[in-house]
Amino acid sequence: MNPSPFAAQTGHSHLRRLVWLRAIAVAAQCATLALVYHFLEMKLQWPPMLAAVAALAVLNLFTWLRLRNDRPVSNTELFAQLCADVLALSVLLYYGGGSTNPFISLFLLPLVIVAATLPHGYTWAMTGITTGCYTLLMKFYVPLPMPHEMSGDMADMEGMGEMPQDSIFNLHVFGMWLGFVISAVVVAYFVVKMAHAVRERDAALSSVREETLRNERIVALGTQAAGAAHELGTPLSTLAVVIGELKRDQAVLPEWRGNLDILDSQVQVCKRILGKLLANAHDVGERAEQPLGQFLAETLDEWQLLRPTVRCNYQASGAQSAPQLSIDPALRAALLNLLNNAADASPHEVDIQAHWDAGNFTLSIHDHGPGLTPEAAARAGSAFFTTKKEGQGLGLFLANATIERMGGKVRLFNREGGGATTEVMLPLHAGDTP
Repeated sequence: MNPSPFAAQTGHSHLRRLVWLRAIAVAAQCATLALVYHFLEMKLQWPPMLAAVAALAVLNLFTWLRLRNDRPVSNTELFAQLCADVLALSVLLYYGGGSTNPFISLFLLPLVIVAATLPHGYTWAMTGITTGCYTLLMKFYVPLPMPHEMSGDMADMEGMGEMPQDSIFNLHVFGMWLGFVISAVVVAYFVVKMAHAVRERDAALSSVREETLRNERIVALGTQAAGAAHELGTPLSTLAVVIGELKRDQAVLPEWRGNLDILDSQVQVCKRILGKLLANAHDVGERAEQPLGQFLAETLDEWQLLRPTVRCNYQASGAQSAPQLSIDPALRAALLNLLNNAADASPHEVDIQAHWDAGNFTLSIHDHGPGLTPEAAARAGSAFFTTKKEGQGLGLFLANATIERMGGKVRLFNREGGGATTEVMLPLHAGDTP
């Protein structure tokens, strides 16, 4: 069996191309036999040759029906299919002159296909099979009819009882040329396509490995975050108690009371965030139905509590009213991370534009900071990469991973005139997360 879904998908692709190649081969074999029968009028043993072509056509039909189900195509199955092609070609060559037939070089085609698509063990096995068939056909075969054995009409065309040797040689050379053209076309098209499918599979496997590593990091961070949320509850409660006592203390300087109010509000925000974190962990997989506009407004309100000194210019537009969607709680945290990054770059003002249509939602966050450096533009979204002195390099990484999991993507780019833009694009489907 193939080791992965990508290998199974590649097996289907290879077998589908083999079906098309075999269909062309069957058509070419029928045309060649018809040409030999009607124009060259050779006396060949037609029943076994026609039976071989018919068997190949029936096999192709069953293979086409087999491709309709999702059962993986193993390397062994693909190799067996090619062995059937070698067997049919051997039968045709056996009754068509054996190794003297100019189409004997077609044995190279299944060998090249195996070498391009299957592991080396199958390649050596096919090498042995095709070499063995070629070798046997040098000794055991039904000779082609000699010129004097052809019909009288063919002889009369030359004005004598037999065909000139030059004509026989030219016919053989033409057959060799045609065999080369067929082989070249197959190698140039089908084998290149198969090799391209293998490269696509390798690229997909590489992408899956990277995603797996990223998910392992996210799971590790999630485990640590759950532990931190549990541990932070006690110090936050202690801070709330101390701040409350200080606010009630008459000896506290008046100018300190404003700072204490700020500290108290920030502690409450932290406790509320921890409460949401624990609630989301408890209700993982559950999504609440909510209008997109309301979700954005609540997210911005929550962000303004965290960054009250940042002026937020928000504009929303859409070709229709905001859709009702099931919102994944992780999306809120992802957007908060992106908004905080913009606020860090532009502490005084951030412009936010939201737009949606029937199929997509786009959120553009414009800051007025210095913009992205070439290194930041190239590595943005990588784990533990940050341009901040006290940053951990996780905010954009987690936001990007969350949004990609929802089928969207995040783009960061510099704007003309200064500043950078973070653009979030998400698909909108009824009943799906935006």
